[in-house]
Formats: sequence, structure tokens, C-alpha cells
Amino acid sequence: MSTDLILKSIGKYIGLTDEEREYFLSLLHPKELTRKQFLLKEFEVCKYSAFVNSGCLRGYTVDEHGLEHVMNFAPAGWWIADMYSLLSQKPGTLNIDAIEPTEILLLSKVKQELLYHEVPKFERFFRIITENSLVAYQQRLMDNLSLTAEDRYNNFCRRYPTLIHQLPKKDIAAYIGVTPEFFSRMMAKLLRAEK
Repeated sequence: MSTDLILKSIGKYIGLTDEEREYFLSLLHPKELTRKQFLLKEFEVCKYSAFVNSGCLRGYTVDEHGLEHVMNFAPAGWWIADMYSLLSQKPGTLNIDAIEPTEILLLSKVKQELLYHEVPKFERFFRIITENSLVAYQQRLMDNLSLTAEDRYNNFCRRYPTLIHQLPKKDIAAYIGVTPEFFSRMMAKLLRAEK
């Protein structure tokens, strides 16, 4: 499995020597997921952060009525984990599964701590991506409280431009917080308005 994408992602924030790069890569565990295969199920303890090398993962919860609420997507070049569970090492609330065949690189919490000790600059890297994630979650919460479904869809398109035509419509609907039926009506209205 290629490591070019993960090294490019890290290179945006920190520079690595050849030895640091090799050490980091030695800590990763490659894994392939088939479509709909779970990386993590709710009530499990999250032991890994996953970097998506190709394909796409989604993180979601299921309510008492069986409705899915998509929290986030992780296309190629993105990291994903149940952060509450990973940091607390308590059972989590997220399901994480593959929307399509997906290649990931896993970094265990234990190996991440080793990485911080051996290559301290990785603390900066993971702090930056954690801060970016926190900002995105806060913005998403504010959007869900104050924006229309149409505006939330437009924000989805800006955040995940590569996924607009790749994802099932039901997943996009679950992400913006509407039913698939409402989403279909909204899209038909938007198409009519463009003509």
C-alpha cells in the first residue's frame, strides 16, 4: 500500500528526516475494508486513528428509532476515529464503516504515544488536525442549529467537494439532518431553480 498520500498530508504541517519518516511508517498497520465493512462499532473501545489512503469511511450514530445520523465522512487524505473513545479508552458511540472498498493506515493509541516520545514534532501535527476537527465540529453544530437544510447542503458541498456525486443520497441526507424523501424534494427544487 502506498504511503505517498499520508506523507504528503503530514508534510503540510511538519518536516521529517528520513529516519523520522521511516520510524513513523514502521508504526502504521495497513488494512483493507470492503464496502459496508466496519472499522468500529458503537460500544467498542476505539484503539486506532485511521488515515484513509483510498476510498471513503463514514462515522455515524444510530438513534432509538434506527435512524442513522452521519457525523462525518473521511475521504482519501483524511483521518477518522471516535475521538471520545480513543482519548478516554471507554466504549464509544460511533460506528465507522466503509462506503466503498477502502484502504486505510492505522495508528494505534499506544504507538501514537511512542511516536510523540520518539518524534515530538508529531504532537504538533496531531494537535493541528485535532484543532481543525474541533473547529469543523463546532461550525457544523452551529450550522445545524441556525441554517436551513439547503444551506447545510451547500456547506456539505464546500466541505466534501469530491463526495457530492460519490455518496449515496441517503448518507448526504443523514449528514445534513433530513430524511431521504425531504432531500429528494429539496434537490428537485434546486434543479428547477437552476433552469
